[in-house]
Amino acid sequence: ISSSFVQIDAGRVGVKKLFGKIQADVLESGLHFINPLYEIDEVDVKTLNYTMSGVHDEGDKAGDDAIRVLTADGLEVTIDQKVLFRVNKTEAPMLLQETGKDFQEKIVRPISRTKIRDNAVYYDAVALYSTKRDEFQTRIYKSIEDEFKKRGLQLENLLVRNITLPASVKAVIEQKINAE
Repeated sequence: ISSSFVQIDAGRVGVKKLFGKIQADVLESGLHFINPLYEIDEVDVKTLNYTMSGVHDEGDKAGDDAIRVLTADGLEVTIDQKVLFRVNKTEAPMLLQETGKDFQEKIVRPISRTKIRDNAVYYDAVALYSTKRDEFQTRIYKSIEDEFKKRGLQLENLLVRNITLPASVKAVIEQKINAE
């Protein structure tokens, strides 16, 4: 009898499985009376973040996980990024069935990194660092948002935290400022 009751915590939904088959409906937070044969997988539907950073042990991966991209002028720029997203409640069963619980490694990380690389080639390194930063961030937000929607995720915000120019470019900029 006790296995007929399941409690889903706040900010989570329950996905029911019966003999390995995922059911389309979800259990909202609260106490539920269910078939005791169901297995329940809880999925977090609160805002999650995934950080890719060059600072050791700051991001979700140990070590340097910053994104290295080539700009329109052929220079390699390093970008630190934070992705804020959530799982759509109604899409949780589809997400578990098609991707699994490790969707951050299978969807969030690769799509974010690819879209940043794809869009960085439209900007020069110095413009990306200064005048075109907001435009760049908006552009990658839109392209990532479309990909996430297809997979049951909702992109809430995309934060380009740090753009690091090559040392040679920094030196030239500093020389120019000193000369002025």
